[in-house]
Amino acid sequence: MSDFRFYQDVAVRYGDLDPQGHVNNAVYLTYLEHARVGYLQALGLWDGHSFSEIGIIIAEIRITYKAPILLGEPVRVGLRVPRLGNKSFVMQYRVENRRTGAPAAVAESVQVTYDYHRRATIPIPAAWRQAIAAFEEIAG
Repeated sequence: MSDFRFYQDVAVRYGDLDPQGHVNNAVYLTYLEHARVGYLQALGLWDGHSFSEIGIIIAEIRITYKAPILLGEPVRVGLRVPRLGNKSFVMQYRVENRRTGAPAAVAESVQVTYDYHRRATIPIPAAWRQAIAAFEEIAG
């Protein structure tokens, strides 16, 4: 995977490690979430205050682990949106060593745009569609 326009740095914490001394596989989900939130904020799609206004809900996530991450390793997560649907969109991720670019994992998630007040899916808002399409240089 290449051509990421957005990267989120991630700090590897002692509490992220498992007894084998590397980042526990479940913690990767938190790293992806950190990147997702950073992406939404960077594009001005969420102000970071009200979680009921975040506007997406996760429908699916797949992770392929490539290499362990160790304490003190400089990590970043690349994130991109390759396509937009009507009520959902895909995010692709690359968890990598910030210095070497060596991959630790690749992942993909499906987000469904969601109104938490009505508890219902909604079409991708026009402002979101426009911002993501412009940033990613994809069809809106």
